[in-house]
Amino acid sequence: MRYLIPFLLLATPLLAQDKTGPAIAALESGVICPPESTGTRPAPDTVAGITNVIVDEPPFVSTVNKVPAVMGIGFGVKAMSESAFGIDNVTMTITHPPMGDGRAKSQSFQTSISGVDSSITFYQFDYEYELLPGTWTMTATDGDEVLYTTSFQVVPPNQVPELAAICNFEELLS
Repeated sequence: MRYLIPFLLLATPLLAQDKTGPAIAALESGVICPPESTGTRPAPDTVAGITNVIVDEPPFVSTVNKVPAVMGIGFGVKAMSESAFGIDNVTMTITHPPMGDGRAKSQSFQTSISGVDSSITFYQFDYEYELLPGTWTMTATDGDEVLYTTSFQVVPPNQVPELAAICNFEELLS
């Protein structure tokens, strides 16, 4: 799983599958081809136990909510806080079909949302056990307040071959 600390981006428009609360000024979701990780952070409430940190902010290669279930593909959210001070200690919860030995249906980790520019948080398929078709939902909360929620449909790669191929994963389509 990938985690990204806030990066500078332009505010982007809200997409139909996204729902935001009043603390969020801008939100965009989509599919990414993530860059290399520069390290990890502990994430005890995830199946892997860590999240990866990246330096370079990846662009969305698609802003649809269909994600091919192939290794390396990522999907996530770029958000900006309504407050110029941003929001620290945001809990990102990702719900998904049951995975891993414990059949986990959700994972969570800490992040933050900038109030100056957009911040990105995303999930990347790093392990075979993560390649689960179905609905994946990302929900950001600050205490009891839901900041935003968005859902993605993870599908077999042959249902969206143009997205599986965009990150050079064509060999996974055969």
